[in-house]
Amino acid sequence: MDWTFWIGTVVFLATYILIATEKVHKVICALAGAALMFIFVLGKNHGHDASPLDAWAHNVNFDVIFTLCGMMILVNILSTTGLFQYVAIKCAKLAKGGPLKMMILLSLATAFMSAFLDNVTTILLVAPVTLLVCAELGVSAVPFLMAETLSSNIGGTATLIGDPPNLIIGSAAKLDFAAFLVNLAPFIIVVMIVYMAALYFYYRKKLYVTVEKRARIMELDEKAAITDRKKLRNGLIIMVLTIMGFLSHSVTGLEPGVVAMAGAAAALAVCKVDVEKALEKVEWVTLFFFIGLFVLVSGAKECGLIDLIGNNLKVLDKVHPLATILIVMWVCGCAAAVTNNVSFTAAVVSIIALFMQNAPVFHGNAQLCELMWWGLALAVCLGGNGSLVGAAANLVAVGLAEKAGQKLTFMDFLRYGLPVTLGSMVLASVYIAARYYYQTGF
Repeated sequence: MDWTFWIGTVVFLATYILIATEKVHKVICALAGAALMFIFVLGKNHGHDASPLDAWAHNVNFDVIFTLCGMMILVNILSTTGLFQYVAIKCAKLAKGGPLKMMILLSLATAFMSAFLDNVTTILLVAPVTLLVCAELGVSAVPFLMAETLSSNIGGTATLIGDPPNLIIGSAAKLDFAAFLVNLAPFIIVVMIVYMAALYFYYRKKLYVTVEKRARIMELDEKAAITDRKKLRNGLIIMVLTIMGFLSHSVTGLEPGVVAMAGAAAALAVCKVDVEKALEKVEWVTLFFFIGLFVLVSGAKECGLIDLIGNNLKVLDKVHPLATILIVMWVCGCAAAVTNNVSFTAAVVSIIALFMQNAPVFHGNAQLCELMWWGLALAVCLGGNGSLVGAAANLVAVGLAEKAGQKLTFMDFLRYGLPVTLGSMVLASVYIAARYYYQTGF
């Protein structure tokens, strides 16, 4: 443990503490921490012949960055067509203005869209229409926004591109879109069914509006929300082709980043949008946050901090493998809830990978290793519902509610999110246990 270890450790821990406390903007924290890591830890190990830019790029997972960027462009193009507003209004009308039915339909639509879109983008698109409809009905929008936010985090767990932590895990574990879809999507459908049942029984006697107010919803014209049918048709075709590109990874060998950027380029060309305006809407804050995190974690690996933590997990070597996976799940789920599931996942994947490489039970056992990755993905994504800071979509939803004059505190969010998190984590534990015993021939 030389001075490099101590500098790297201090920079890493200080950056994560600042990100978790939100005293300084997370992008400033991530980029500053990355710069310090490169100056004191990473830069000195690349020799005089290596370009500093090459050394920096070596520590960034550009497959994740390009996948996020490409999907953001695609979604932003589709958002200008009025598609998401159409879906939200259609759900409200299918419910015939009934608040409980509307909440369930909007939550289901949000979960489905979040499986293929970024969670933050989904909330930004669905929430404004939800606020409008709730205003027409004369009911508080808070329960609706909370149901949609929690559903977006649950639905995003189903696919590789649905939630950023899955992209990080998929890249580290070499798990493609089809693998996530087959292994997680069926379980997430079960979780959503249980959650919708819970919403029904909790709100069935609490939400009521008059016939006159319900009639106002039926007067809304969802077709008027569609502003450009040709762009919508072309955009949807390209989106479907992009998803097919993700699914065909085992055949084509194309990485998600390549497929997403190809889809984005095709959408920009075919939909004939203003390229500069389309790029302005890309969430550059998120992308630069990821870049900073990747360099930060690389610095933690280089200085030996990740090895130290991973080696200390040897205490789990003599624990039953299922118990090990469940312990990791619950620890990571709780940690993701109180920090941020994206930043936590960026750090923990390296630790988990090192642990499985060194643990006799997991080393060379592909089925057990995959089960650990699925457990981790479920834990960090579902754990994001645990608190206000657990996932970026949570902060966005609360911000939109406050702009509409409906303030939500940290404790208010905890009251909604914690029971859902605990319930979904229990279901996830049962699912992982059932898979373990099925795979081992119990």
